[in-house]
Amino acid sequence: MNLNKVFLIGRLTGDPQLRTTPGGQSVATFSLATNRTWMNKQNQKQEEVQFHNVVIWGRQGEIASQFLKKGALAMVEGRIQNRSWQDKQGQNRTTTEIVCEKMQFGPRAGGGGAGGFGGGASPMSQERPEGEDHYAQDMKEPELPEINLEEDDIKPENIPF
Repeated sequence: MNLNKVFLIGRLTGDPQLRTTPGGQSVATFSLATNRTWMNKQNQKQEEVQFHNVVIWGRQGEIASQFLKKGALAMVEGRIQNRSWQDKQGQNRTTTEIVCEKMQFGPRAGGGGAGGFGGGASPMSQERPEGEDHYAQDMKEPELPEINLEEDDIKPENIPF
């Protein structure tokens, strides 16, 4: 069995670029920065940043270009793809990109509201109904909003975060 699956959570390094193929298919591209931190042998904090080229096809690409901006937090689920081509000087080039299959927006800058991943009030700060097991409520996952890609018109005021 083989598996090619990627999950990335990071910030956009620029606004998504939306294009249309000659066949009429929409495609958005952007770069996503992810980082990791660790302590070296001298107990000094180290940080490394990776940049990932993301490609999103169809309606989902249109939505990304409409609502995501530079600096926005996003989660991308997809697969790794390598592409080769010849540049204008005749040199062979190869690039590695993430082909997005699913995407979630992070919380909006400036506080937003509940929603997105990791956003909103923590379960510990929410009011608890009488008779419910407090430990079970504390352990509940926050409900993530879903965007229906089948709708014809998505409006910013209809997005729950």
